[in-house]
Amino acid sequence: MRLVDTGNHVAAWGARLARVEVVSAYPITPQTQVIEEISRFIDEGEMDCEYIPVESEHSAMAAMIGSAAMGVRSFSATSAHGLAYMHELLHWAAGIRLPMVMVNVNRALGPGWNIWCDHQDTLAARDTGWIQLYCASHQEVLDTVIQAFRISEDLKVILPVMVCYDAIFISHSYMQVEVPDQDKVDRFLPPFRSLWKLDLDYPLTHGSVIYPDDYEEVRFSMFKGLDNARKVIERAAEEYRDIVGDFHGGMVETYRTEDADCALVAMGSMASECKMAVEELRDKGYRCGLVRVRSYRPFPIAELRELLSPMRSVMVIDRSVSFGLEGALFSEVKAAIYGHGDATVYNLITGLGGRDVRYDLIAEKTADALEGKLAPESSWPSLRLNEHHLVSKRGLEGYWKKEGVL
Repeated sequence: MRLVDTGNHVAAWGARLARVEVVSAYPITPQTQVIEEISRFIDEGEMDCEYIPVESEHSAMAAMIGSAAMGVRSFSATSAHGLAYMHELLHWAAGIRLPMVMVNVNRALGPGWNIWCDHQDTLAARDTGWIQLYCASHQEVLDTVIQAFRISEDLKVILPVMVCYDAIFISHSYMQVEVPDQDKVDRFLPPFRSLWKLDLDYPLTHGSVIYPDDYEEVRFSMFKGLDNARKVIERAAEEYRDIVGDFHGGMVETYRTEDADCALVAMGSMASECKMAVEELRDKGYRCGLVRVRSYRPFPIAELRELLSPMRSVMVIDRSVSFGLEGALFSEVKAAIYGHGDATVYNLITGLGGRDVRYDLIAEKTADALEGKLAPESSWPSLRLNEHHLVSKRGLEGYWKKEGVL
């Protein structure tokens, strides 16, 4: 079936096709459409699922942990402050090894209030033990939600998966997607059989007090689960292609890298602008390609070493910043390829809070880097500080004078 719809509704279709049994969620813009559509599916008898409306995102994750612990295929959706509010329970879900899938619509964190896209929300949850997959199109959102359950439930992984896509650019825009037949999805994703579950006939204790003698081993087990996920993500993508028909790459997607000596690296919808930038740069004689990071956790270390080591230049575009350091993806890429090749790595921090990023800006700054006109450090190419941004300071000057600060 062919469908033209929003990215949020397409994510709901992914949950429906995955035969999710329990959804717990709290609405937050720009994620709300996901659970509205799932509610409609349930109300109209198109989805056999229990929806649990809760009073907060913290409760949404608590309910999801409960349903997953009962061996039930569970799903949720959130964004930005909602994700931040459930942060404590993200650790609990991963720590007790519960397979589940949650969509996060990447949105800027306040203050000030902003419902547009950047990646600060999910990158701040980097070390919770969740797998993080980033999508660049509506079709990829639908397919990745289905694949995420397969990855999460694999016995070598048994960890929760976060499927991330950009607010407004993907969540609220309309694109055409192919909705796969249910029987094909069923062949790819069989019914969920939990490795463990709460059962009154076989009582057990799990996730309670743990002493220093065992704590490190539990954390190492999570580390190995994330490490095992590398092959599972690749295998899920390939098997999905064989059974259902779509393929979006495994850990990374590449574009025109075969003969490139310069690469752009980005995540999410920024990849579309980067592909245009690649064409612009090639028209000017630069042999440029794109590496889109699909899996941020686990991070594609081997893939980036293979792809980027032959390059003379790498430009990383970040939609987030690690305050006091640099772009978060920039740090990760440098660490991954350190000691492998001689590429000089540059960084653009741009597109924060949904600011439009044009392909010609990326191409211009990349050309500057290749011509030695840009330092190999983080730069903010679209920054336009002016008097408007000093309004708060001007407003405070009178108060500061009164208090004797000035």
